[in-house]
Amino acid sequence: MEFGVHLPQLGRSANRANLIEWAEEADRLGMHSGWVSDHIAWPREIESAYPYTDDGSFPGGFDMPWLDPLGTLMFVAARTQRLKLGTTVLILGYRPPVLTAKWMATLDVLSEGRAILGVGVGWMREEFEVIGMPFDHRGARADEQLEIFETLFRDELPSYDGAYYDFPEVGFSPKPEARRIPVWVGGSSTAAFQRTARFGDGFHAAFEPIDRVAEEWAEIGTACEAIGRDRTEIELSVRVYLDPAARMEQAKSLQGSADQMADTVGRWQEIGVTHLGLDVVAPGGSEGRLDALRTFMADVAVQR
Repeated sequence: MEFGVHLPQLGRSANRANLIEWAEEADRLGMHSGWVSDHIAWPREIESAYPYTDDGSFPGGFDMPWLDPLGTLMFVAARTQRLKLGTTVLILGYRPPVLTAKWMATLDVLSEGRAILGVGVGWMREEFEVIGMPFDHRGARADEQLEIFETLFRDELPSYDGAYYDFPEVGFSPKPEARRIPVWVGGSSTAAFQRTARFGDGFHAAFEPIDRVAEEWAEIGTACEAIGRDRTEIELSVRVYLDPAARMEQAKSLQGSADQMADTVGRWQEIGVTHLGLDVVAPGGSEGRLDALRTFMADVAVQR
């Protein structure tokens, strides 16, 4: 099992000193990856339902500090040596695809091949409207964006002619280190499962109970069979709370003693999970959360 951690990119802890401390400590601890989330700006009042709470409410206040995800990862790349750098998840429709490809290729080159492109289609219509980007057909647009990334990263003279995006032959350089960047697909719909089968190096579930993720993983297996792909080529990742004080919903968290947490990690492993992304919630501010992460890596991760 590999472990990643969501970096302090949002909220009151989102500042230079905390980012440096967390990123360098995650690197020192031998963690697999550091992750950031994607929001830009949204109105005070929103009607769109947030998919990761039971009542659909969005836990982020409209004025919550939220650093740009790609700029943050560029910064973290310069302060780390081994830590992989991922988005959980980048909302594809928020940005033009060629521009996103340039940012991601730059991140991958400057980090010497450590970028992971976690992607989603988004849920907050109001934020799309604020940014001035289309909300309609966002799944189909996302699929074209992923095709564009493959083309730009691979071809010497890439071009594209699709229903939503097109461009003539262009120069696009530098390319990512491996001429591609791993894509981890987020979402909980049939379209997301099909997108995973078609484009994904990983499926990245977020804040869902084990039984539900197992069902989604089975659906991804069916989608893979439909196109002749081997599901074992795809990693299964889940984003959960690291919650030693038991503040969050138990089914979406690692809680209790070190042995209890290790047992929960084991149950995730049993359904095929190979990567757990940890959102640390613990008392004591940024330092308290970082101490909880250190304790987890010393007492729980070593058991798995």
